[in-house]
Amino acid sequence: MTAPARFYQVSHLDALEAESIFVMREVVAEMERPVLLFSGGKDSIVMLRLAQKAFAPANIPFPVMHVDTGHNFPEVLEYRDQRVAELGLHLIVASVPEALAGGMVRESADGTRNRIQTPVLLDAVEKHRFDALFGGARRDEEKARAKERVFSFRDEFGQWDPKNQRPELWSLYNGRHHPGESIRVFPLSNWTELDVWHYIARERIPLPSIYYAHEREVVERDDMLYAVNEFLRPRAGEERFKARVRYRTVGDASCTAAVRSDADTVEKVIEEVAATRITERGATRGDDRVSEAAMEDRKREGYF
Repeated sequence: MTAPARFYQVSHLDALEAESIFVMREVVAEMERPVLLFSGGKDSIVMLRLAQKAFAPANIPFPVMHVDTGHNFPEVLEYRDQRVAELGLHLIVASVPEALAGGMVRESADGTRNRIQTPVLLDAVEKHRFDALFGGARRDEEKARAKERVFSFRDEFGQWDPKNQRPELWSLYNGRHHPGESIRVFPLSNWTELDVWHYIARERIPLPSIYYAHEREVVERDDMLYAVNEFLRPRAGEERFKARVRYRTVGDASCTAAVRSDADTVEKVIEEVAATRITERGATRGDDRVSEAAMEDRKREGYF
């Protein structure tokens, strides 16, 4: 007797997980030297869990790389090193401070390092001959990211042409590339911020503490709350004060803002995210407010 169809249905999270695992396995099958970009942020943490599941019981068959701007939150760096040690991963650090010292790049006028990390990333890709880079970008984050395919082709200069996208009908991915070219791969493309948090809850994935509500000294700038630290000091007329905040996304301490929050558990964060109508980057990333096309401009230059 045939079982009712409902027994063959999978949950929304299971479907997303299966799709992401399929993408990772496709990359390992097609490409020679993949690497996973791992910053210690929640999206890269989820990707790491998916990679564990994709290749279990074997070890993750590629290294992880952090493009280190030197403007990190200490809680995130601590988590990064702890997780790498736990899983026995090979961590490659592409260092912006070393690039500055060597003259490869120059400090930006505004003191942030998002722009200058792109040449450092491209240099690491060339040095290690990576042909596929797993990134944690999602289409719900920002307009330029919504344009990208799961397999995002980059030319020999690491540049992205939004008008030259390959079709991905029926989840068929084209990894063909010439020497020097590479593919950026986004296994979480079809996930939302809420999906990520539901998955974190289901899998009981530990996160850096700054993702949950805590008290921190901040300043208000451009209607956003920035933590006062060695990379970001109050400007003239700005008053520092303490507020209970959490971080929705983790980037440089010099340009990533927090949001007011009392969500100190994953369940409370899920409730908060479900109610918000502002994307995480729109609410917390000052570097994305430079222009309407700020992210797309950086991607054309070779950014993640």
